[in-house]
Amino acid sequence: MSNQTTKLVPTPGQTVGPFYGYALPYEKDNELLAPGSPGSIRLQGTVYDGAGEPVPDAILEIWQPDADGNIVKQTGSLVRDGYTFTGWGRGSVGYSGVYTFTTVNPGPTSPGAAPFISVVVFARGLMNRLFTRIYLPENQEALAKDPLLSSLDPERRRTLIARRDPDGGLTWDVRLQGEGETVFLDFQ
Repeated sequence: MSNQTTKLVPTPGQTVGPFYGYALPYEKDNELLAPGSPGSIRLQGTVYDGAGEPVPDAILEIWQPDADGNIVKQTGSLVRDGYTFTGWGRGSVGYSGVYTFTTVNPGPTSPGAAPFISVVVFARGLMNRLFTRIYLPENQEALAKDPLLSSLDPERRRTLIARRDPDGGLTWDVRLQGEGETVFLDFQ
């Protein structure tokens, strides 16, 4: 044994992607219920990097209550039967950075609360996943009373509120950094 001390070099950090092709995608992963089901809507958007370019290799996960505000408590979200609302989905973006989900408009989980969809973003260059929310645009009173939204200045608040499409769907873009950066949440 030597009395010399060896200086240890830290292991380099790893990013959360883009190695998603194995084990993460599964059949109908972005369908919280089947397209065309009563009450179904399309949630879509684009993931952008700090330079405003689409990110071609990100994955989004969403969790949400059903249209009545009930949080799904059944197991089996990985098995899509075509008619049961699962409350959870995962979707990868295409080469153009666009994602899409088939879901429902979430209901408020308590009277007067602003309905929202919880989102997690996995993308190249990130050292950890990012948490955020998508709020529905309609109920201005509930949005004004929401604790998270009311803590933000109006420009930042706007990054969490989706746009309603003419067909009833929702469009919400993710900006990972730069101008119009999406508000991300820090859970300690």
